[in-house]
Amino acid sequence: MADAIIKGMHGCSREDEYVRPTDPAVLEKLEWFQDQKLALMMHFGIYTQLGICESWPLSDGDAEWGRNEIDWEKDPETFKNQYRNLNKSFNPARFRPEVWADVAARNGFKYYILTTKHHDGFCLFDTKYTDYKSTAPDCPFHTHKYADIVKAAFDAFRARGIGIAAYFSKPDWHCPWYWAEGMDRPVAYNRNPTYNPKEHPELWNKFVEFTHNQMMELVRDYGPLDILWLDGGQVGPRNGQDIRLSEFAAEARKITPGLLFADRTVGGPNENYITPEQSVPAAPIRVPWESCVTVGYAFSYRFAERYKTSRQLVHLLIDVVCRGGNLALNIAPQPDGNLPAAAVRSVDGMGAWLRDNGEAIYSTRLDDPNEDGITAFTRSKDGRTHYAMVRLPEGEKLGETLLIPWPHEANRLTLLGLEAPLRFERTDAGLLVTVPEILRGHNPIAPAIRIEK
Repeated sequence: MADAIIKGMHGCSREDEYVRPTDPAVLEKLEWFQDQKLALMMHFGIYTQLGICESWPLSDGDAEWGRNEIDWEKDPETFKNQYRNLNKSFNPARFRPEVWADVAARNGFKYYILTTKHHDGFCLFDTKYTDYKSTAPDCPFHTHKYADIVKAAFDAFRARGIGIAAYFSKPDWHCPWYWAEGMDRPVAYNRNPTYNPKEHPELWNKFVEFTHNQMMELVRDYGPLDILWLDGGQVGPRNGQDIRLSEFAAEARKITPGLLFADRTVGGPNENYITPEQSVPAAPIRVPWESCVTVGYAFSYRFAERYKTSRQLVHLLIDVVCRGGNLALNIAPQPDGNLPAAAVRSVDGMGAWLRDNGEAIYSTRLDDPNEDGITAFTRSKDGRTHYAMVRLPEGEKLGETLLIPWPHEANRLTLLGLEAPLRFERTDAGLLVTVPEILRGHNPIAPAIRIEK
């Protein structure tokens, strides 16, 4: 099972609120999305330099948890100025997009989610609408050949056949039309605008235009995109912060038909799939969904980070897929632009498992049953082939037999990886499989078995 730290359903809209798209191109793209199963996500930005939480320390209303790592500065205003000026020292000189893409390609990641802009407003792309960006003259990284980090990364991943999702924060705490000076609330009072958009439509409309312009840059100049992954769920009609996303989506799909929108936690027609954060549902979700979970224990880089083991990552992936979802697995790059070696080792172990057993993961769908105890089940889309994956706990060794609690007909069982036919007999509890001698006494991460009727 997934690590005990992964629980609950944080950051997720409800299944019963899901609005199924009607656009045939979007429905076709959702089918593609549900085939992919595994995304590499990266939170990267100016905050990486300090090894602290991304963006949230800027918000006074979120200080209780967002600043719990700020141990060098007690004055909030001094700290916030330090944070905002991190653009003047951002210089990940060892950034090699081809290395990032190689890690993803060899380990079975099928699409890529990169933070083009987080809530702090610092852009990793060459936007025309702010100078708070990696390509600006006051950012030392602007002279680097890959100063336009988003372009370099998207080009490298796209060249390896990996899908592209642009993470984009709707709230922008650097924008003068969101955290506007001299309004009802002080700048940084909380995560919301400093004014009521209905009372100050002139300000809000400037912010909406700014947001549309930046999103359209990503669609037009950094595409083709598969997904526009929108964070900042407080920005939505329910909270009086309507950015007219349906209007934008219609224009964007003229450029990229079928473009998916992940308008996180907002609900409605632009949340094409729902996104649990740092959590896995206890039961299947029967609409498209993707759980974003970290390889470490935080989305942004930490200097003393602990990383999940390969076994934990494989079991996490199985948990997600057997319940009908995709897994977006986050690795935070280091301040120098390299990926942490310990994180790469963990995903390399997961990738080795996928090379042998990916048939039970990719392009599969919910099965019935979908799991029983430590055994998870998936099926091929045509329903002709089923898969059983046994999430063996650390240290539990296989004996001579293994019980697969499969209640339906089975005429042929094959062990993936070895492609070895398995002897088995039907019992009241399921299929009692004779374990191949090569595996007896060993503790494989998750043996996977193809079940054919």
